[in-house]
Amino acid sequence: MKKTTTSFYDILGISSATFCLVHCLIFPVLTILPLGLIHNPIIDLIFASFGLFAIIKIMKKSSLLVSSILVVSMGLIWISILSEIIFKIHLDLIYLGGIGMIIGHLLNYKLHKKENH
Repeated sequence: MKKTTTSFYDILGISSATFCLVHCLIFPVLTILPLGLIHNPIIDLIFASFGLFAIIKIMKKSSLLVSSILVVSMGLIWISILSEIIFKIHLDLIYLGGIGMIIGHLLNYKLHKKENH
């Protein structure tokens, strides 16, 4: 049961980080088109909340390397989102954080898969 739970949180984290990264890369292009779209950092906050939930669950059972990658990546994402909400400053740290989250979750998924087979 623990293997399935850990895999679920890794898949949730990978999915959330991937959707967030795609959103962050594609949305600026969509705002150029005359569709009436505006950027809302609350959407980024929702993605970050899903990711935070996943890494809190994963950190209890993961290695120091994986935990460090996930914590640093999540920190970069939250700094970027909060700077946009509070100071109206867009930082590119969110891209690095998204890539780090994907890497951290993939590493954790592969490590747990190797341990359980």
